[in-house]
Amino acid sequence: MGAEFGRRQVHAVAACYFVASFAALGLPPYLTEILPGLGDATARWAGLLYVVPTVFGALGAPLWGRAADRFGRKRLLLRAQLGLAVSFLLAGWADSLGAFAAALVLQGILGGTFAASNGYLAAALTGSGLSRALTVMQGAARAALVFAPIAVGSLTPWISPHRQYALLAVLPLAAAAMLAALPEPAPTPPRGSVAHAPDTAVPLPLTPLKALYAFEFAFVFSTVISFPYLISLIEDRIPGVSPVVSGALFALPHLCYLLFAMRVHRVVERRPMPGIAAGFALVALGLAGHGAADSLAAFTGVRLLLGAGLTLGLVSLSVLAADCARGRSPGGMFGSLELVSKGGAVAAGLAAAAGNALFGPPAPLLTGTAIALFALAAAALPALFRRSPRIRWSR
Repeated sequence: MGAEFGRRQVHAVAACYFVASFAALGLPPYLTEILPGLGDATARWAGLLYVVPTVFGALGAPLWGRAADRFGRKRLLLRAQLGLAVSFLLAGWADSLGAFAAALVLQGILGGTFAASNGYLAAALTGSGLSRALTVMQGAARAALVFAPIAVGSLTPWISPHRQYALLAVLPLAAAAMLAALPEPAPTPPRGSVAHAPDTAVPLPLTPLKALYAFEFAFVFSTVISFPYLISLIEDRIPGVSPVVSGALFALPHLCYLLFAMRVHRVVERRPMPGIAAGFALVALGLAGHGAADSLAAFTGVRLLLGAGLTLGLVSLSVLAADCARGRSPGGMFGSLELVSKGGAVAAGLAAAAGNALFGPPAPLLTGTAIALFALAAAALPALFRRSPRIRWSR
């Protein structure tokens, strides 16, 4: 498989995820502009509809992952891209709030391109190669998160954000066409199955799967909880700040990941547990610093601190996920990991809304700090997660 699947193929999968994510990540911030045209004059359903694709994507991810293990990872990855295209077309031409909401539900159910892409890569790669590929995939996600809203905003003078759903449906269709040229990964033997070579040693994962899921949930929760009300906090602390500056501060941690992720991978590849602990520590410091920042320089500093934690944490999680994927059916594992990740994002959004309503914009940051510190304490106790190396011998 190594001869057929290398860096070029990994970058092709990441590029397909990047272009297919434009509508999914770039249009939700404009729901407050879309909904009045569908009968919701005050856009009071924007918050709920914002998380609808995430919720249904989380529920469907494990099922699609197991289907990929059974029917083929490439086939299910193509299905995810085509499912996005169909849901975007329906959303773009919806003429009522109910029809638009149904299209977003379908987006969640039929999508799942990130989990499908990771499962596809995990069927073709192992170890360091897989962890680097997962790091590249996170870079594609960060890049889409940064550039998609900018692209949507730039198109707005010519075509409304609502109709852009239909326009941008061409992107997952293009991604599906590119993916069709990639090879189908060789089937991964189920865990515990007997291999053909009598002298082949297959090492068991050293990372407990429950530990990976716990860290994934805590990391997503502690970082995503700062997203919804960051702009309002910046505008409150720095009166008169321009929207461009606010947007740049929002994007700064994700840009840090794009610049330094592969360098960080070389550092934490053999030491992911210290890496995830350092990531949680820097995230906690960065979030706590947001509460005290009151100038452009201070906000830039704490956003860079959060970016360092984001980079360390996400790269370390990719290394841990690659370790957990050894000897497991990748579709099912990455589908379950997507369920945990999206669950953390939904929980963070709900906690942010409740905290902001009760105590104002700083409250979500304090909640995220507390969760990051709790996870740091768990990551700093390696005895809880240390497992003596074992080898499973195939007969």
